[in-house]
Amino acid sequence: MTPEQFIKRYEAALATQDWQQVDPLIHPDACVTFSSGAVHLGKPAVRQAYERNFSLIQDETYQIEDVHWVMKGTETAVYLFSFHWSGLIKGEPASGAGTGSAVLIKHSDGWQLLAEHLGPKSR
Repeated sequence: MTPEQFIKRYEAALATQDWQQVDPLIHPDACVTFSSGAVHLGKPAVRQAYERNFSLIQDETYQIEDVHWVMKGTETAVYLFSFHWSGLIKGEPASGAGTGSAVLIKHSDGWQLLAEHLGPKSR
């Protein structure tokens, strides 16, 4: 799997809203910061946050676009991106968008997310 393939696999895994699909893509020491400013340190905390989102947002779609590779090596990759999500919260349409950055590291089974920081949409 290449870093580019990781992004597509990550999007597809998130679309399932099933942690078991996302789990292999997350590094044990992952750190994820949501747009709200909430920081989730370590895979158990990331799992809890993702599963909370899966239960809160029904029929969610999540798209990563406008990827800019800051660095792409054989063991580490860093990219910037735009993201968009939409779904239903308590039966009502909801959506959001922003920018993010991510750090991937090569694992024996492929690439894994080590860090992700989501923020507001850039101007």
